[in-house]
Amino acid sequence: MAILGYKRVVPLKQTFGFLGAGRMASALAGGMVESGLIKGRQLIASDVVQVTLKSFTKSTGGRTAKSNAEVLRKADIIIIAVKPHQVIDLLNELPDQINSKHLFISIAAGVTLEQLEESLGGKVRVIRVMPNTPALVGEGASGFARGTHAKVADAKLTQQILEAVGIAVEVPERLINAVTGLSGSGPAYGFQMIEAMSDGAVAAGLPRELATPLAAQTLLGAAKMVLETGEHPGKLKDMVTSPGGTTIEGLHEMEAAGVRDGLMNAVRAATDKAANLG
Repeated sequence: MAILGYKRVVPLKQTFGFLGAGRMASALAGGMVESGLIKGRQLIASDVVQVTLKSFTKSTGGRTAKSNAEVLRKADIIIIAVKPHQVIDLLNELPDQINSKHLFISIAAGVTLEQLEESLGGKVRVIRVMPNTPALVGEGASGFARGTHAKVADAKLTQQILEAVGIAVEVPERLINAVTGLSGSGPAYGFQMIEAMSDGAVAAGLPRELATPLAAQTLLGAAKMVLETGEHPGKLKDMVTSPGGTTIEGLHEMEAAGVRDGLMNAVRAATDKAANLG
């Protein structure tokens, strides 16, 4: 039994096939291996871009397949990880290769469960997932929704996979696009905040090699406080905001710059975009 931080991870025996081996596929597969949930030899992937396949195998220890059909022959759990606009054409080629052992997990933003099931030929077990790239370091945040024919056991397996690399919540499909706008796209918001905070510290005289790790650790610590204390972020903010102090001055500048409004709009815009991708 492998250990990831405080998490106890029970290794799985199934073989996982990835249709598409890009960054998100590599992040999820790499996180699963790093957590001890599976071994690299339990992974097999196909992709039309050979450089992408080589990168996948290098980062995960997985095998490569010459075709999507080979992935289906050799894998139990099939992860659909191609670009959203490629999904339907790819799946329309697969129905003859599907058997009862297969569980399909789609990480393609915007492609609905109805579209997935129809393209796969009807009564197929499908789970729609929105993961994010911090899965690679065991800190992912994912949402998932069950298809019409997916079983409770399929949902539990999906949650086990995702919780090995972070946290996961099951939601109605109508909320998946909001998960996409928040946690799916959210790491980029965090990276931009870290970069901006580092820039501010450099402008104030701090060397870059000190500013960036301090900024990153500050956001990591703030996030951990929210998760571990269960307190509302506003209450935690007030705890470090002394009357007439430095923090309230900084917060006032953020409000004047519209940072809160910008982040809210970013999540809403990404949610709307996800809804249109399918």
